[in-house]
Amino acid sequence: MSVDLDYYQALEVDKNADGETVKKSYRRLAMKYHPDKNPGNKEAEEKFKYICEAYECLKDEQKRAAYDRYGHSAFKQRANGMGGGNPFGFDFDFGAGGFSDIFSDIFSEFMGGGSRQSSNGSRRGDDLQYSVKLTLEEAFAGVDKEINIARTKECKKCKGFGTKDGKEAPICSNCRGKGRVRVQRGIFIMEDACPECHGEGRIIKDVCPECHGNGHIKKHEDIKVNIPAGIEDGSRVRLSGAGNAGLRGGSTGDLYILVSIAQHKIYEREGANLYAEIPISMVNAALGTKVEIPGVDGEKLEVEINSGSQYGSHIKLKNKGMPFLRSDKRGDLLIQLRVDVPKKLNERQKEILEEFRNISEDESSKSFLDKVKDLFSKVS
Repeated sequence: MSVDLDYYQALEVDKNADGETVKKSYRRLAMKYHPDKNPGNKEAEEKFKYICEAYECLKDEQKRAAYDRYGHSAFKQRANGMGGGNPFGFDFDFGAGGFSDIFSDIFSEFMGGGSRQSSNGSRRGDDLQYSVKLTLEEAFAGVDKEINIARTKECKKCKGFGTKDGKEAPICSNCRGKGRVRVQRGIFIMEDACPECHGEGRIIKDVCPECHGNGHIKKHEDIKVNIPAGIEDGSRVRLSGAGNAGLRGGSTGDLYILVSIAQHKIYEREGANLYAEIPISMVNAALGTKVEIPGVDGEKLEVEINSGSQYGSHIKLKNKGMPFLRSDKRGDLLIQLRVDVPKKLNERQKEILEEFRNISEDESSKSFLDKVKDLFSKVS
């Protein structure tokens, strides 16, 4: 990353970006260029350091105001916490509480996200996911589904602490309950699981015989899930607090229901609109008719086919499609006509069609010749 870039360019944000936008962009870029993800790549390492330097400035309101007014010159000639002068020519304090604190902000994202342990050793439970398949009719009306899932529940014997006496275990003196310790690796300060408590934040000497010190027990449970009317394929329904139990007083995770909708025999769906293809005979296409089809809501729908309808003609039935999610409005039903030509005819059918052809021949021929003449007149 060129040092000619200003801090806003380095973090790929606008000068008017708010603090949260700056932070999100910094986290994304820091993860992209972090040395652990780019081993041996000096260019990525330099970019990473410059990104951290830019964020150290822009996250602080006073530093950012000074930078906006004076640019890089606002910070030259300041003492450098890293010692020996900043290789980019800009001096910032990356000493205690500086660089290592910045890294702590994104540590959990480098580790893949998920629940992070608090200072008292508690930890949020994991989220769970369960797949449910619906018919189109169920998606139309909404439905209650009962599912059976295996999830962890707090151990009642030890109240989730994992101890034999059901009381909180002593806080680890090495990490002071954080479960992680900082380790210097070259110029970087990394975080590792505490070797004394193995990342738990507390040290259990006598474990609960019921849960063996885990603080939770796995159980199968039946849960009723309400799927709202109008839900689309691939949507997720979130059940707050229906995931795995938290550890040592931590909050329970959530349960996400992933919805898929089975293919329908008649209808295809696009948003709130439904599409169907209706086969009709060439006679009905020519003379017109009425056909009855089942609606997705169970209603019998009468579709009027106008005389002279052509293959591929469309008919729209308003408000006969799917409901919009959490709304009393509905989409439309769009019908496409497919005119079927019989492959086999009996003798009587042949006679009638021959007679029709003979009656129509003069008119058809004249119409055809007129079209040909018109075409050549346009060419010439």
